[in-house]
Amino acid sequence: MSPTFQVKAQDSHTKARVGLLQTPHGAVETPAFMPVGTQGTVKILTVQDLKACGVQILLSNVYHLSLRPGRKILEEAGGLHRFMAWEGPILTDSGGYQVFSLASLRKVTDEGVTFSSHVDGARHALTPESVIDFQLAIGSDIVIPLDECVRYPCGREEARVALRRTNQWAQCSKEAFRKPGTVPCGDSPHRPLLFGIIQGATYPDLRREAAQEILSIGFDGYALGGFSVGEPRGLLFELLPGAAGALPADSPRYLMGMGEPIDLVEAVAIGVDLFDCVVPTRHGRNGLAYTWEGRLNLRNAAFATDPKPVDPQCGCEACSTYSRMYIRHLFQTQELLGLRLLSYHNVWFYSTLLSTIREAIQRGALAEVRRRLEASYPLTLEDVVR
Repeated sequence: MSPTFQVKAQDSHTKARVGLLQTPHGAVETPAFMPVGTQGTVKILTVQDLKACGVQILLSNVYHLSLRPGRKILEEAGGLHRFMAWEGPILTDSGGYQVFSLASLRKVTDEGVTFSSHVDGARHALTPESVIDFQLAIGSDIVIPLDECVRYPCGREEARVALRRTNQWAQCSKEAFRKPGTVPCGDSPHRPLLFGIIQGATYPDLRREAAQEILSIGFDGYALGGFSVGEPRGLLFELLPGAAGALPADSPRYLMGMGEPIDLVEAVAIGVDLFDCVVPTRHGRNGLAYTWEGRLNLRNAAFATDPKPVDPQCGCEACSTYSRMYIRHLFQTQELLGLRLLSYHNVWFYSTLLSTIREAIQRGALAEVRRRLEASYPLTLEDVVR
């Protein structure tokens, strides 16, 4: 078993497990959800808010941080942790998703990605080596290599080309990470972790091929990339068991970009340990609250005179202080406090949900949480086939 990740408990009916992931800035109990702080901040929320919500680990992004504020300022500040005043672990995504989402601004070759900044149009380049070097320079705890994420749907040949390129970049990234003097050696608790990414789009055989090659290179953990890019939910959960099952049981498994509560518990049951998504904060800024009763749109007129808290079962600052009708009023009048309160509540809910899942796994009661979420977040036909 890896000294950086230990499985502490296993569900007897599924592949769900509770683990402990050691990083230079502390241990993370898994399964865990990472709020997205793309530009060195989780939008609307302070680090004190995040701590109060029980957040263990954040996600940030090489692409965005390299544009603003840039490597020089981050290094002068003493690294990303000091720059943003966050003392806990940080996983930094490589910018591979932006290779996908900003397709009109970039060009991909075997050497890396060149792109025009969405900020000012200036030309920039990401290579496997520069991405690793940047993350190590700013003090990332979990380092993600550059990869190529393809759209859905995509043809088999396009998927194969992106897979070959991702695996080639993974080898270059591992070599850059292990360059003498780059990071502390061996099993040092101060050594950042390097995760490998499994691509392959919606082709099970390509995903098996990717897993075999990435595992042969060897990483501290493994990320499942190329999901949540528009594929139907039914197809996603048809592919996930095989994709996760191809990864070592004694290594952490990270499903990139997955965010709805019912999807999290289903993925945990398959054996996934880490998640990130913009869903709780982005939806919160748009008036949507996640609760144990389901998703509520507090912009709706039905809440105009509702005195109840957002979620009567929640103990967060928003729910213990304010009413649904007050928060609706904030959104109706475009007051920024409404954005903060629902973002805060949603992050609290997600942290509580993952804590509840960890506790349920240890009791052998994950099925109870699944049933509860299925009742509150029923799937529609559109969810399955869109």
